[in-house]
Amino acid sequence: MGTLWLVAQLPYRLQMALGRGLGKLMGRLGRERRHVASVNLALCLPELSAAQRRSLLKQHLEAVGMAVVETAMSWWTPTERLPPVRLEGLEHVAAALQQGRGAILLIGHFTCMELYARFLAPHMPLHVTYRQSKNALYEFLLYRAHRHHAPPPIPHTDLRAMFRALKRNDVLWYSPDQNYAGKHSAFVDFFGIPASTITATTRIAASSGAPVIPIQARRLPGNAGYHIALQAPLEDFPSNDTVHDAARVLHLIEGQVRRYPEQYLWVHRRFKTRPAGEQPLY
Repeated sequence: MGTLWLVAQLPYRLQMALGRGLGKLMGRLGRERRHVASVNLALCLPELSAAQRRSLLKQHLEAVGMAVVETAMSWWTPTERLPPVRLEGLEHVAAALQQGRGAILLIGHFTCMELYARFLAPHMPLHVTYRQSKNALYEFLLYRAHRHHAPPPIPHTDLRAMFRALKRNDVLWYSPDQNYAGKHSAFVDFFGIPASTITATTRIAASSGAPVIPIQARRLPGNAGYHIALQAPLEDFPSNDTVHDAARVLHLIEGQVRRYPEQYLWVHRRFKTRPAGEQPLY
């Protein structure tokens, strides 16, 4: 953590160079995660040749390395030293908050997520939802860093805290695209493969009345910074069918992934939970 704090103080170009180097090192030493990413790419993008997938895997691992650095930046880099960002669509959040029921920002697990949240926090009362860690130091630093720039982060299983935030007319950062096998889950196709998916997006939106605003964001090439576009709220959402809504959300995220595949979090075991009778994929 001390090393990451030091990296967060460096110039952006050097930060990204270190991130790419870290990604290459992870590719050599992180055999398990490299395997997971390779399997995911083969499952989800079979139309690519083996050579194309190897190239994409290399780019992705570099993006993961940069994401580690970007997390440090989001926690500790002073605002005036953050890299450039182009924000579009903030008016959608402003319009949603005028209704007084909060807003839900919907984004897939892309490698730059932490930094995107830091960029958006000055413009809205943004609560990040996150998966709790067993590492007490990491948990403490994450909470402290987010609390310094924004309202408190909320564990992704704490629905009551989410409802309270939306009732205060705050904004919820929500990412329902990772493997989830809890009570409120269903198998929904993601890249044509049944993926165990949380269906709570419908419940949160229906109970709160908060509009759901998709985000399309990416890291720009050539160390040019970032582009974050907040889109118009989803129409006719939620419906009375939680599985249909979950499929709609995953379809939206899949479209975003196909635009910038190297920046999606392929090292996550998205298809870890399988339907009854199916063999493990990893």
